[in-house]
Formats: sequence, structure tokens, C-alpha cells
Amino acid sequence: MNHLEIYIDGASKGNPGKSGIGVAIYRNGQLIREISNYIGLATNNVAEYTALIYALEEALLLKADSIKINTDSQLLARQLNKIYKVRNAGILSLYSRAVHLLTGFENILINHIPRENNILADKLASEAVKKKAGCGCQPISSAGGKSGLQRVT
Repeated sequence: MNHLEIYIDGASKGNPGKSGIGVAIYRNGQLIREISNYIGLATNNVAEYTALIYALEEALLLKADSIKINTDSQLLARQLNKIYKVRNAGILSLYSRAVHLLTGFENILINHIPRENNILADKLASEAVKKKAGCGCQPISSAGGKSGLQRVT
């Protein structure tokens, strides 16, 4: 079984405001991917869901069949675990997309963690916002042309 442990975070400077996402993907305890991407003006909840979508898409590309998603967003974790209903129309389409992507995996765990246990994803999301705010540049992209994706070996 190809299992991945994924940490996600969204950051918003203002709510809504300039926003970024951060994703750290691990296989067998080894960091194999980092994603840091500026996503434009958004709320923090939109940034959190966008980070999740990026993470799920990358996990599918990595042919994972088992994933553990770690998030410090209690709202996102509780909505995906069907404890809370999604009532915000702006989040509903992102939620639906995430639920659709989740059907590509055999085993799924959505785990709410304390913010202090989500340091790398938080750093990646914050860096995306800071880089955009400081340079007036386009959304972050890496070598190879894959937007927001930095490969780590």
C-alpha cells in the first residue's frame, strides 16, 4: 500500500486578504514534496480548502491509495469528517471538489492537529503570502513549470 502523510495549511493576510497555501507530503517519514503557492485574495477557510485540494491532487499523482491529512483547521477537519455541515456557499464548491478527489483513495484519515504540530505547512503558506506581498510578482511556481510545486529529494 502506498501511504502518504500530508500536512496542509492556508494563510490569509486579512480575512479576506492576500492568501497562500502550504503542503508538506511525507512517505515513510521522509519529506517528498512541498507546495507553496500564492492563491490571490481569499478568506482563511478558502485557503485551507485550496491547500487540501492541492494536496489531494498531488497525492493522486503520486499514486497514493492511503492518506492521512493533518490540518490545524478544526472547521475543515470537522466538515470533512461530517461532524459539521458546510453552510457557506463560498466553501461548498471547494468542499465538493475535495470530497470528489477523496474518492480516489482506499483509506483516508482527516486529522485535526494543534497549530504547533503543523510548522512546515504553516511556513510554506506564510512564505507564499509574504513573497507575493513583497515583490508584486505572479503566483509562485517552481522549475519545470508546475505552479506552486517545489520538489524535494
